[in-house]
Amino acid sequence: MKTLLGLIIVLLASQTMAASSQHKLESATIDLGNKPSLQRGAKYFVNYCLSCHSAKQLRYSRMAKDLEIPSELVELNLMFTGEKIFDGMDISMRAKDAEKWFGVNPPDLSLIARSRGADWLYTYLKSFYVDASRPFGVNNTLFPMVGMPHVLSDLQGLQEPVYIDVKREDGSVKQVIEKLEIVQPGKMTPREYDQAMNDLVNFMVYMGEPAQMERKAMGWKVLAFILLMIVIFYYLKKEYWKDIH
Repeated sequence: MKTLLGLIIVLLASQTMAASSQHKLESATIDLGNKPSLQRGAKYFVNYCLSCHSAKQLRYSRMAKDLEIPSELVELNLMFTGEKIFDGMDISMRAKDAEKWFGVNPPDLSLIARSRGADWLYTYLKSFYVDASRPFGVNNTLFPMVGMPHVLSDLQGLQEPVYIDVKREDGSVKQVIEKLEIVQPGKMTPREYDQAMNDLVNFMVYMGEPAQMERKAMGWKVLAFILLMIVIFYYLKKEYWKDIH
């Protein structure tokens, strides 16, 4: 029975991945040097994602240092459940409660940008639409049969799909979603929402590897050192061999 259940889960996952691979991804603009964008992204992540999804691999203190936010402001505006500044970004919701409410324990998002990719996350966050047949009343064109509510609907508003008829090879007609249209505006205009989601994804990319900027900076220093040593060794070699040549 367990083997059969496992095969069904694998099959459903493969179908979801296949559907996602056919969806055209929108491009996110990732700039880890843009501190205001990262700061806005951190605000969106804490306010909209951290209620259900943890990010245990990132400490509040590291985020405060990297994003140049005073620790006092982090404690005041980004920490709400009694955490300490050196704690990881965990949640207070218990796993058994999450499974009861959502059917599954929401995953930790520390490395989601590294596993899914920035463009996938950006497109996913923009692809929710109203679907009364789903438990939370929404579905997602990139991730069909999604199991989470659209927590950002107050910002984006509500979207409904526009269908077109597509002929199959056998001559039958199938309805597919051509695009999504906003039927109930949110607090943000579409352009503002796009920018907000770009900021959120930018932060999640940073969250996947907080030391990325340091690593890149160190890499340039190492390359400069190697180049300098090549020049020194070249002239040293000429000095050693000048009497022979």
